[in-house]
Amino acid sequence: MKKTIGHRGINPTGETTYKKTTSSALKGAIQLGITHTVGSLTQKPERDVLLQDFEVVDSIFFPNEGSNLTPAHHYGDFKFKTYAPIAFRYFREMFGIRPDDYMYSLCNERLIELSNSGASGSIFYLSSDDEYIIKTVQYKEAEFLQKLLPGYFMNLNQNKRTLLPKFYGLYCVQAGGKNIRIVVMNNLLPSAVRMHVKFDLKGSTYKRRASAKEREKAVPTFKDLDFMQDMADGLMLDNDMYTAVCKTIQRDCLLLQSFKIMDYSILLGIHNLDQACRERDSEAAADPRKPQGQKSLYSTAIEAIQAETASMGSLDTEDKTGGIPARNSKGERLLVYIGIIDILQSYRLAKKLEHSWKALVHDGDTVSVHRPGFYADRFQRFMCNFVFRRVLRKHESCLTEHYDKVSCSENTHIEDFTNYMYTNGLKPLITKPTTINKHRHLRPFTNIYNI
Repeated sequence: MKKTIGHRGINPTGETTYKKTTSSALKGAIQLGITHTVGSLTQKPERDVLLQDFEVVDSIFFPNEGSNLTPAHHYGDFKFKTYAPIAFRYFREMFGIRPDDYMYSLCNERLIELSNSGASGSIFYLSSDDEYIIKTVQYKEAEFLQKLLPGYFMNLNQNKRTLLPKFYGLYCVQAGGKNIRIVVMNNLLPSAVRMHVKFDLKGSTYKRRASAKEREKAVPTFKDLDFMQDMADGLMLDNDMYTAVCKTIQRDCLLLQSFKIMDYSILLGIHNLDQACRERDSEAAADPRKPQGQKSLYSTAIEAIQAETASMGSLDTEDKTGGIPARNSKGERLLVYIGIIDILQSYRLAKKLEHSWKALVHDGDTVSVHRPGFYADRFQRFMCNFVFRRVLRKHESCLTEHYDKVSCSENTHIEDFTNYMYTNGLKPLITKPTTINKHRHLRPFTNIYNI
């Protein structure tokens, strides 16, 4: 075994492994298990979800030679567990996912292993129709999701429009004496749409820059300091879209805070429409697949944030993939794909100790691990004061209470975020400018949630 990151490794033949189970065997076990459990569920009558349904765990053994209930296979003996099957069936129905469509998407064609799996040591698979992501999770994350399910259920009943992950199933493959837990989620970034740039944003500054190794990738995932440097003017949204985005982020953060969840991020993918047109004109290499709209309800970014679709106006694009229309500082047309990720981190003792240790060495307010309330507030302010900007009407001046003088400048750079951090009671790693309070009354969107 070599090149191990967490439980993920590469065996001598070059194949990815997870807890010493090969990726091909894991994919086969997942598909056999989901086919069986979803098929079995269709035999059970539909009914309301009860509290005890969240604690149910179904289990079935898949011997190599097959049995009366399972087919023969070549993946080795394994046991497949399904957590809260009735509850997750309800979640899927809520998002318009029929059992046969779910099973067909995940089990009819081979799962695609994603190479950009990050530093967590997880393995990610993509369904062939681009609908679903399957991710391996640790025991504590799976346990936390189980505890989260009743509250998650209540929130989805009240509000289906959310940037939070859409969880469609939680499973466990027991093979070789190891438990491999997986979760099925919605896919945020359609693979048929080229992402010209990607960001993982937390609103913190400590070690929040893409590594040299990450930058070598074809499409690196950049971080907060990279965004502050490369996109200092933010992403321009029209007034209604900006309001919808910020209200959705605020609502989601309140829910995460209530469950004492922290260290989550916004995954942000940007497709530059004008750049894509130039690439097509120059016959640059492009994905031959034609982007298709996703089948699951409320699964795209635009669906997640639109409270009243009719009030948002029409777009000047034929996009069917659910990107949020925006513009950059150059006026180029963008489609933005966003979603909140990594929500299975609670502020438990280990995280409290991690924050205390980091705070001894660095400024405590700049690290990503923080109290859920502080984390949520900092996260919202960063997203709605710096990442997303409200487009001004032509008759409005830059020197108004609705817009920041700095954000109208073409020369905005990293010091502007320093000003923003200090004005909002935060402490960045960057040296504090001496003129920080000069235009305090001009800071942007200080009351954006009083709308």
